[in-house]
Amino acid sequence: MAITKQYLKSKPICKVTFSVPAEEAKEVSVLGCFNEWNAEKAVKLKKLKNGTFKGTVDLAKDDSYEFRYLVDGTFVNDAHADAYVANQFGAENAVMNL
Repeated sequence: MAITKQYLKSKPICKVTFSVPAEEAKEVSVLGCFNEWNAEKAVKLKKLKNGTFKGTVDLAKDDSYEFRYLVDGTFVNDAHADAYVANQFGAENAVMNL
């Protein structure tokens, strides 16, 4: 799993690219505070030929965002997240700082 951050010089935006190696998975998406943890608004990642799921979202910089991957219905955290915080379900959410 990886998070790539590309800051735009012309706007206060960061293009965040999520990469999740999940060759056996059928569907991977990203849910977080930036899409209200709503599955219908989730960032759907596209499966590449090498089995990695990838997708990009534009987020405001100078902020922190909690998120988790949803891999075939199971929540998974990114091992390369900037931090982790406890959530209300007794698990942790990944955090990225932009």
